Amino acid sequence: MTQPAHTASTPSQALLQVEQLALAYGGIQAVKGVGLQVFPGELVSLIGSNGAGKTTTLKAITGGMPAQAGRILYKGSDIAGLGAWDLVRQGLCMVPEGRGIFGRMTILENLQMGAYVRDDTALVSSDIERIFTTFPRLKERRSQLAGTLSGGEQQMLAMGRALMAQPQLLLLDEPSMGLSPLMVDKIFEVIQSVAAQGMTVLLVEQNARRALQIADRAYVMESGLITLSGAAKQLLDDPKVRAAYLGE
Repeated sequence: MTQPAHTASTPSQALLQVEQLALAYGGIQAVKGVGLQVFPGELVSLIGSNGAGKTTTLKAITGGMPAQAGRILYKGSDIAGLGAWDLVRQGLCMVPEGRGIFGRMTILENLQMGAYVRDDTALVSSDIERIFTTFPRLKERRSQLAGTLSGGEQQMLAMGRALMAQPQLLLLDEPSMGLSPLMVDKIFEVIQSVAAQGMTVLLVEQNARRALQIADRAYVMESGLITLSGAAKQLLDDPKVRAAYLGE
């Protein structure tokens, strides 16, 4: 597997390092010795068809599924056995597939829950206003129950809630799934903006073209294995990737 190239100013230690990760559902081997790295400040995409093992890999990283084999290192430490609560406190947050918002809470209450791990309560209100600036629709509906929002609005809220925790590493699982083209544009615009501000992002996405267009590096996953990796722009031009994932 190709290792990423780094400039002299880039930290040599990966923020996230997955080594020979193996995962199974019952007798079905879903992930078969996967390895990947995400370095500070990078936007890395993990692309692949449905059922390739992408979401399963994220579940293991965030403590939602025990690994059969391999290691997951975050900031150089093995995070096996840590729950999502511990990981959020350490700066690792995920926006899950399906969004996972609190449907019976208002938009404002959801955002406040995102900041629950923070100690700087005086700054929470200003950060909520920053989220509202990013997603004006949420501000208009701040007192509305989250469960009554459209799919796109729920995705905005899920991302806003994760950002309220001030993560060092943001994991996004299929953020564009089921959204209108206009909403997809907005979501990818926000992902680019967040990454441009220095946040490290690992993006799992079936929309391979859009994911590769905004990423620094990318991994291609097939049947539980990483089959290609490298600079996102190079993979965007790779004939195999174009044929398999870009409809060419």
